[in-house]
Parts: sequence; structure tokens; C-alpha cells
Amino acid sequence: MKDQHLLSYLENFISQARKDRFLEVLEERTKFITVAIEDVFQVHNSSAVIRSCEVFGVQEIHVIENRYGNRMDNKIAMGAQQWVDTYRYKNASECIDDLRKSGYQIVATTPNHTACSLEKFEITDKLALFFGTEKEGLSNVVLERADTFLKIPMYGFTESLNISVSVAIILHQLTSKLKKSKLSWGLTDDEKLAIRLKWTKQSIRSIDDVLARYHGIK
Repeated sequence: MKDQHLLSYLENFISQARKDRFLEVLEERTKFITVAIEDVFQVHNSSAVIRSCEVFGVQEIHVIENRYGNRMDNKIAMGAQQWVDTYRYKNASECIDDLRKSGYQIVATTPNHTACSLEKFEITDKLALFFGTEKEGLSNVVLERADTFLKIPMYGFTESLNISVSVAIILHQLTSKLKKSKLSWGLTDDEKLAIRLKWTKQSIRSIDDVLARYHGIK
């Protein structure tokens, strides 16, 4: 009730069109599928991945920064980073442990011939899709701890795709399949409320002053 009351107050500072747009987008958002990227070197790639997550309605992304640190280009992300929730980790094991605790199946994307082809991949549980560096791919830690493996079928001489392209292809296929399923893939009411509150705060100039007035601070 406290958050709902605050949201109702803050929505007075944004347009009806924006409020309606938030509700529309949230109906298509999911945490059933999430993405984890490991040690992506090229700044534009990590930024493009976040943009793809936002476009396809994936609300959360997990960034493992063991080797290269914070890699984000806001121009390429084109503001997408403000609409998704990004979690950062120092190593892959920490990320995997957190996702397992949240009930995710760990899916390692790899061109390995034993991996399941994308068009045959079935969604039965919450998925955490792991993508690796541009040259080496995923670390041994992820490959050894993964529950299953996924690949994009390729029919040419090239054996791999750019990571941002791979993420876009896989998310397009799997989110489309998920939304046609009978699985409960949407956000809960509490999750929607929390995200609406966050987005609304981000949309208000001088939000600190507005919150101060709300809390009666002069």
C-alpha cells in the first residue's frame, strides 16, 4: 500500500500517455527468461545486448565483469539500460549461484555440435541464457555448471555470430515461443508495481525535490 500511494502521487508529474505506455509495456515484460553475459570485451556489444533484452521484453540482465570491468556505451544502448534491471557480478560462479537460487535453469549458448538446436529447444522452466566473450566464448566454469546447451544452427563456413546478433536471434525465437505457451511468463502484480515506481521516478525531473515534498521535508 505504501508503494502504491507513492506511485499515485508521483504519477501526477507525468503524462497520461506515459502512464498508459508503462502499463502497456509491462504486460509484455518477463522474468521467466533472463540473460547473462560473461566478460564481453567490446563496449558496443554489451550495450547492444541490453538493448535487445529491452526490445524483446526481458526485464533482467546479469553482467559478469571478471576481466574487463564495466562495459557500457549509453549511445548504443539508446536509453534501454534505464528500462531493464541490470545485476553485476565479479565472477561466473557468483552469478550462477544467484540464478539457481531464483529457480533458473542455466543454459550455455555454444556452437558445439552436441548443443540443442534453437528451433528444437523446449521451454519448461525459467531460463538463464549465458553468452560468452567474442573470441573464446563462455568460460569453463559456465560450461561445466550448465544444465543444458543451446546453439543457433548455421549452414555456412562461419562457425559463430557476433554476441549481440546471437542474443537477438535467440531472444526473438524463445520469447515468441514462450508467449505462445501456457506457462506463467508474465510479471506479478508486485513486480509490476515496483517497476512502475522505478520508471516513474526516472521520468520526473528534480525527483529528489518531489520526493522531499512527498515526505514532508522542507
